[in-house]
Amino acid sequence: MPPTLARYIARFQAADRDTRLESLLDLSRRLPPLPESFAAEAEREAHRVAECQTPVFLWAAREGGVVRLAADVPRESPTVRGFVALLVTTLDGATPAEIAAVPDDLLHELRLDDALGMLRTQGLSAIVRRIKRIANSA
Repeated sequence: MPPTLARYIARFQAADRDTRLESLLDLSRRLPPLPESFAAEAEREAHRVAECQTPVFLWAAREGGVVRLAADVPRESPTVRGFVALLVTTLDGATPAEIAAVPDDLLHELRLDDALGMLRTQGLSAIVRRIKRIANSA
């Protein structure tokens, strides 16, 4: 697991519920802008994470031994956007082995599952699974 993700897990585990949610709101403002080539892509809908109620678009690919990530999430969904920003900023450029080490129950490790509700948790867990699946692909 990338060290920056491990630091987030430790920080979130030590924080109370309100601080964890405030941290997600802060992270939502840090989601890197989507590269122009992706924003204009005709196949944009193919990158939508269908399990999410919020329209989350995720681009992930293995390049040169690392996994590259980009995402687009509406600003009107700050908690989802914050979680996706956490993933993109900590996992973009990580090796497949580092991504394989990301806990399957990452939301629980971050103590976010109780704060976000069942439907949102299912959608966000699907994003983690998709990234891990792409990282593991040949």
